[in-house]
Amino acid sequence: MTNRDPGQHETLAHSLQPRHVTMISLGGIIGAGIFVGSSAAINVAGPAVLFTYAMCGILVFVIMRMLGEMAIARPGVGTFTGYATLGLGPWAGFVTGWLYFYFWAVTIAVEAIAGAAILVQLLPMPAWLPGTGLILATMLINLLSVRVYGETEFWLAALKVVIITAFIVIGALYIFVFGPGISATRAAMSAHGGMFPAGWAAIFTAIPIVIFSMMGSEVATIAAVETEHPAENVVRAARTVTMRILFFYLGSIAVIVAIVPWDQIVPGHSPFADAMTRIRIPGAALLMAAVVFTAVTSCLNSAIYVTSRMLYEMAERGDAPPVFARVSRRRVPSLAILVSCAAGFAMVLISVISPERAFVFLLESSGAIILCVYLLIALSQITLRRRLETAGEVLPVKVWLFPYVSYALVAAILAVLALMAAQPDLREQISLCAILFVVALAAYGLRARARLFEKNSEVIP
Repeated sequence: MTNRDPGQHETLAHSLQPRHVTMISLGGIIGAGIFVGSSAAINVAGPAVLFTYAMCGILVFVIMRMLGEMAIARPGVGTFTGYATLGLGPWAGFVTGWLYFYFWAVTIAVEAIAGAAILVQLLPMPAWLPGTGLILATMLINLLSVRVYGETEFWLAALKVVIITAFIVIGALYIFVFGPGISATRAAMSAHGGMFPAGWAAIFTAIPIVIFSMMGSEVATIAAVETEHPAENVVRAARTVTMRILFFYLGSIAVIVAIVPWDQIVPGHSPFADAMTRIRIPGAALLMAAVVFTAVTSCLNSAIYVTSRMLYEMAERGDAPPVFARVSRRRVPSLAILVSCAAGFAMVLISVISPERAFVFLLESSGAIILCVYLLIALSQITLRRRLETAGEVLPVKVWLFPYVSYALVAAILAVLALMAAQPDLREQISLCAILFVVALAAYGLRARARLFEKNSEVIP
């Protein structure tokens, strides 16, 4: 560390490029959720799940547009937690930051465990051992420099993009050229209930499954802070990333349901492997294991990055201990990275010690947090937009048809939360998320009272 004022906060490096931000966004979304989790969504709605993916994709697209609007209107604020503070007040920035940190800390453990589960099939060993190794490896990547993280994530995400694009192309060729043909495909789908085998309602029933597989595009606002032109890169990501995601999700799922009868897809088993087996691609199962491992490693890498930057930004704002705002000679928040990894490792140990209770609690309590974060982002955009328009400011980037689209998004998020509350197997996620939200609010209240007490103590002679 260099010699400096103990109270001085240092800045992060700005060595990420626009291509890094784009790929980091794609890498955060194209993960095990699509390669494996899509099986559960298809099992619920059948081929009609395509409509579910389209609706959820539009929701993510509007969220990204909101972030782009706020980034251009108020550049230099930081990530979306800064926009929450601007729009709704300090309490919103505090709550959003800590809930988001918690969500990604749990994700560190989940991704490490998922990666370990693949490795133990090749080399039998206790699952916590390779899980710990994955956390340490990705921790080292993040400690080296943000450029190393960006390059690593760029190539991991690029590999996933190439694989999923190749899958769509090969699948389409199989359907239309060297396979049974479009007529046979249509007949096969009709034989299994057609496009809506479970009815129209199933489209909405599958939303909670699908929406969580598409989370992560907002990571662009975090990565963009470490570029030369943060606001412009957020807008660029908002314009391009979501459309690419819609292509990858809709394209791959369309190929799967056209090749594999939906009622033969087993939840928890990769439908991509099933489709590749029918196309007669050799070594499909082993190939998909490698793809899923790549996706898991990419998400783990990003999870450590996100949690450390959340701690850094909250420390800069006074919502976390100021020590987390310190950076190393490589201009990375090293202590924040170490603490984030320690939190993930602790959760991995919890999964070993108490898999049926404590770890299940961690999973369930983090389930709906991201929806709460999106809700606060939407409400922040509405409030900030009204304030800016009242002041007569001209916005170069806008959410269309304001305020109707913004209010429609808020209503959609509330509808998804209500839908989750109506499903017995998801109801506990809503309850635990609500408890965490209240705890975060209470923590903010205590912090505000402590600050007020300190201020009054300074005034009194």
